[in-house]
Amino acid sequence: MINKQINSTQNTLIKQIVLLKEKSRERKKTGLFIIEGAREIELAIQGDYQIKTILFYAELFSIEKLTALALNTIEVIEVSKDVYTKIAYRETTEGIIAIAQSKENNIEDLNFRNNNPLILVAEAPEKPGNIGALLRTADAANVDAVIIANPKTDLYNPNIIRSSVGCLFTNQIATGSTKDIISFLKAKSINIFSAILQESQDYHKQDYTKPSAIIVGTEATGLSEAWRDAAKQNISIPMQGAIDSMNVSVAAGILVFEAKRQRGFK
Repeated sequence: MINKQINSTQNTLIKQIVLLKEKSRERKKTGLFIIEGAREIELAIQGDYQIKTILFYAELFSIEKLTALALNTIEVIEVSKDVYTKIAYRETTEGIIAIAQSKENNIEDLNFRNNNPLILVAEAPEKPGNIGALLRTADAANVDAVIIANPKTDLYNPNIIRSSVGCLFTNQIATGSTKDIISFLKAKSINIFSAILQESQDYHKQDYTKPSAIIVGTEATGLSEAWRDAAKQNISIPMQGAIDSMNVSVAAGILVFEAKRQRGFK
């Protein structure tokens, strides 16, 4: 199963992995990214991501565990402690890392399971932790797709994979400009509900049982004007404290699960 061993941190492949870990430009140029953790790798395989290479440190991840992953058709490399420390990005690590092929994530490639999709759209999220939390929320609600409008962080940032606990691979995801996403949703006759204070109604008074897209923005800037104009209805969550906003993933969870409740959690 083990194809070779690497003991030097100066190895060409190891240098490339460090670049993939640290540089968005390298990930975009090569179409490759790294995944750390057995569960995340398994989820990526289930999500039809192509795994190119597996690297493991035997003192943390045993040969027996490696065999259980059934990676017979994938290049497997054993690395030394120094090498693994160089390429790992988690503070607490399992001892296994994969190099994988990224997807295009085009809107046109979205394939809904039925004619009544529920979609979560997030405009211009920047913090990997927030994006990861949004993906976890989307997975928990089993939405039909997550669309990132005007992305400011590439989806294959290791911190997104870590904070999403692998839910990057369990969701159907697309990216695009706000204009293109609005055009896509309207062409599919999907109702747009924009989470925005202006000209809004309470979120729980709306009907989400038909094809629906729930749109959320950042705490700092909210949604752009285009979403207000495109919405079937602007919606808001009644706030009862001293502040008028909440974390985007929390807001998304409230809105998405209200839609799921109306749909009988189907």
